Amino acid sequence: MTMPVSELEDEIARVRDLDLSGLRARWRSVFRRKAPDHLPRHLLFRMIAYRMQAERLGDLDSDTRRFLDRVAEATQKGDKLPASRHRRMRHDLRLGTILVRAWDGKSQRVIVVDEGFAWNGTTYRSLTEVAFAMTGTRWSGPRFFGLRRVREKCA
Repeated sequence: MTMPVSELEDEIARVRDLDLSGLRARWRSVFRRKAPDHLPRHLLFRMIAYRMQAERLGDLDSDTRRFLDRVAEATQKGDKLPASRHRRMRHDLRLGTILVRAWDGKSQRVIVVDEGFAWNGTTYRSLTEVAFAMTGTRWSGPRFFGLRRVREKCA
């Protein structure tokens, strides 16, 4: 049985109220290991809350995680991302761009990844495929996400 979102929000609020030792104990129950000694309270809370949400609502898909791992690795080394990672995708979108669209009363986030567009744990080849998966209706993906410019009328 899954926890309703309101219960998840209540549980996160309870975690937010924990002191450092309480957060370390919660860390152990969530991650099944001792919390890193160097992490401050606010990071412990954020990481625990993220894990709780990911378990309830779903985590990032594997393509997005690999991309973020490459970004983190390059940042740790002080390097810039390889030029191929900066290539632009259709509609002038760079890898890592997050598109946000309100649909059915919820905020939907789509991330531009190497293979296309990641949404809800799945990677799609096009925004049109994402729009169809999201709505069940055929849409122009770029138009659905507000990427089509209105053509100016000639005078």
